[in-house]
Amino acid sequence: MKGMTIGAMVNACNGRYHGPESELNKEIMSITTDSRKAEKDCLFVAIKGERSDGHDYIQSCFENGALCCMSERELPGESRPYIQVDSSLEAIKALATYYRNQLDIKVVGITGSVGKTSTKETIASVLSTKYKVLKTLGNFNNELGLPLTIFRIREDDEIAVLEMGISDFGEMSRLTAIAKPDVCVITNIGLCHLENLGTRDGVLKAKTEIFESMDSQGTAILNGDDDKLCTVKDVYGKAPVFFGINNKNAVYATDVENLGLEGMDATICGLNINSDDSDILEQSVRVHIPVAGNHMVYNACAAAAVGAVFGLSTAQIKEGIEALQTIAGRNNIIKTKSMIIVDDCYNANPVSMKASIDVIDTAKGRKVCVLGDMFELGKEEIELHYGVGEYLATKSIDILITVGTLASNIALGAKKVMSEKAGYPCSVISFDNKSDAIEYLATELKAGDNILVKASHGMHFSELVEKIKEMDA
Repeated sequence: MKGMTIGAMVNACNGRYHGPESELNKEIMSITTDSRKAEKDCLFVAIKGERSDGHDYIQSCFENGALCCMSERELPGESRPYIQVDSSLEAIKALATYYRNQLDIKVVGITGSVGKTSTKETIASVLSTKYKVLKTLGNFNNELGLPLTIFRIREDDEIAVLEMGISDFGEMSRLTAIAKPDVCVITNIGLCHLENLGTRDGVLKAKTEIFESMDSQGTAILNGDDDKLCTVKDVYGKAPVFFGINNKNAVYATDVENLGLEGMDATICGLNINSDDSDILEQSVRVHIPVAGNHMVYNACAAAAVGAVFGLSTAQIKEGIEALQTIAGRNNIIKTKSMIIVDDCYNANPVSMKASIDVIDTAKGRKVCVLGDMFELGKEEIELHYGVGEYLATKSIDILITVGTLASNIALGAKKVMSEKAGYPCSVISFDNKSDAIEYLATELKAGDNILVKASHGMHFSELVEKIKEMDA
């Protein structure tokens, strides 16, 4: 890792070094907080968590080849190199900031209320047609995950595509100070983390903190169809590049065709955004987006805009979009022996829940929605769940199953609308827990069903996905 000697790290995190002076000029090869991933010449950072304390594993990490460890405690009798700090989390952020400053790499920072991960995946897929790209893995997008992602960057990487997630004011300021993005993408401003952010205006304020430490010569790429983001007119003296379906955007989609669970087709226009020649004909390209949902058209437009900023051809943009693959828990289509599962259970808020209902509504065959609690919605959480149910009742869903106390309000909202529509065929049932829901599904599901599974991450609905898969193994 470039510039990451033990001595440099001690200075970067204002730590207290314990160990032989002769070791200070040695360079570490990797950084981890997971003792199971400790390897030769790594730095192991001990963090005290809710379930385990990393300090308990320092000795085993040394035995597995760690060159140095970081500890919040003094380690009596330890002769091998370690750095003592007041806070491992603050120290790891300082190390990430230092390491980022050593790297000659372009960074794309992505945030938003909904669609961060799918947009990140689409952008990375597009950029990978021309550049060596490193991207955020899993949910490594917070004040611990982002530094760990940055530590994975190596000198031959050309672009890092970093997802940046927050839940309160000030968090994005700290993340962007570490990442220092050259390009900032904001997907939308929705109803999420309202417990701390209050309103959508609060969400807008918190998300746009991403501009604070971006390169002043960089580019902001924003969803121009979002009523909050379209009000952002200037970022460091430059107008943002807006994307969306509305043709008033710099990059926009036309002739959108919904292919159900097989994905979307669209023509993406405006890909000459880097040109100073006003007479140049607008470039466009017809693409197949292999992931279901209208929202994926926005992701493709965002990725196309980023690709254009980095000088990709329309052929490369098309290739990258069409090579996109889904990941577990994120609108992932799973085909079992006789059923189709839409696994979108990683997280949920009202906007993403409605988007997923739109996806399952395009399926052929019986449509089953298994929906759970949405967390961190603040004082309006009951009304917001109820609204999802009202929305679902406008679609052609056959069975609605809710799990959890909050999600029962989805059922109530759906029943209210259905009661006003004579002969509405959807059956609705609510359960307090996953076990009862699984027992019901085992008797109710049948060949040809399409099942949407979605809830906030804390509901652990991935367990439910696995049980459904086993039912049709």
